Amino acid sequence: MRYTRVSVGGRAVWGRVRERDIELLSASPLEAARRGPRGGACPTVIGSVPRDTALWLPAVVPPVFYAVGMNYPRHIAHAGAATPARPEVGYRANNALTGHGSPIVRPADVTGRFEAEPELVAVIGRTLRNAGYEEARAGVFGWTIGNDVSARTWQHEDRTFWRSKNSDTFKPMGPWVETDVDALAQTTTLRVNGEVRAAFPTGDMVFDPFDHIVAITRHITMHPGDVLWMGAESACQIEPGDTVDIEISGIGVLSNPVHPEGNPV
Repeated sequence: MRYTRVSVGGRAVWGRVRERDIELLSASPLEAARRGPRGGACPTVIGSVPRDTALWLPAVVPPVFYAVGMNYPRHIAHAGAATPARPEVGYRANNALTGHGSPIVRPADVTGRFEAEPELVAVIGRTLRNAGYEEARAGVFGWTIGNDVSARTWQHEDRTFWRSKNSDTFKPMGPWVETDVDALAQTTTLRVNGEVRAAFPTGDMVFDPFDHIVAITRHITMHPGDVLWMGAESACQIEPGDTVDIEISGIGVLSNPVHPEGNPV
C-alpha cells in the first residue's frame, strides 16, 4: 500500500495512492498507532483527486526527524573518515521538509558546492522503547525517499548543520510511504536532468535501519510518524535550473526542480 499527503483546498489530507488517482482519507493511517494499544477505526475514503494534478506534500511530518550520516562504505572511504563502531544519529528540522514536485530553493548567499544526496527513509509505525531487532523490523510502518540537500561551504563554516542542512526546502521527502517492499533489497539511483549521477545497492549500509532503531530506543522512545533517514553512498552537485530525480526501486521516484532564491526558473 502507498500512503501520502496532499494539499486539498489549502488543507493537508492523507491519501491512498492508486494507479490514476489518490483516495482521500478521513485520518492518518498512523492515527490508530498514535492512539496506543486500543487502536481505533481505520480511516475511511472521503473523496479522490487525480494523481497527475495532485499537490504533493511531504509524505509525513514527523514528531522527530532522525538522520544518519556516514553509513555507506564508499561514502566513508571517499571522505577519508573512520567506519563507525556503532549506530549513531543526528537530527534535522521539519521546516526543511518539502514535497514531491516542489522546488528546492538555493539561497542567494550560498557559495561553493550545493549538493543532493539520495536517501532511504524509514517511517516508524509503533511506539518503541528498548526494542530488539525483530521488534524494530516490525515497528517500521513503511518506506519513503529523501533528498539530503546540503550547502557545503556553510557545513564547513558553521559549528552545527543549522543552515547547511536545515534551510527551508533542503529536505524533499516523498512522494509516498510504501508499506509493502523489502527496502534493503532495492537499488537507489540519482539523476540530474535525466542523467544518472549515482546508483548503488540501497541496503549496502554499515548499520541497517533496524540496528539504528535498536540503538535509539535504548535511550529514546520512538513514536509513530518519526522518520529515520539512512544516509547515502554519494552526492552530486546541483544548480538552479536542474531537475533532481531520486528513484528507489520498489518504492518510487522523488522529483524536484532547483530554483534560485527570489527568481524561480
